[in-house]
Amino acid sequence: MTISERYRQIVAIAAAEAEGWREQFPSEMDKAMGNFARGVDELKTLEEQVGEIPQLQLEKKLSPVLLKAHSHLDRARVQLEAEGFTSEGAQVWELEQLIYRLLNDL
Repeated sequence: MTISERYRQIVAIAAAEAEGWREQFPSEMDKAMGNFARGVDELKTLEEQVGEIPQLQLEKKLSPVLLKAHSHLDRARVQLEAEGFTSEGAQVWELEQLIYRLLNDL
């Protein structure tokens, strides 16, 4: 699987989780969901263009986006776990691990 395909897969997973959780979480989780949504939005910024980025520029272009998204997702995970949503926190952790592996492969 190419870097572009992996990136798009991460975006798809994150967007699907955000959509599913939007209705599920009570209003006291707005802060965690806001951080999660910011992370998803960050990832979506290059979703369409990722396949057009030359191989030599992938690290330079994707790394900042992935790091910002990871930061937002990590904040969301910590907030979810603090409120007792450990299952959802674990799902965010798995998403963070996908981002981390992609960063390492860049």
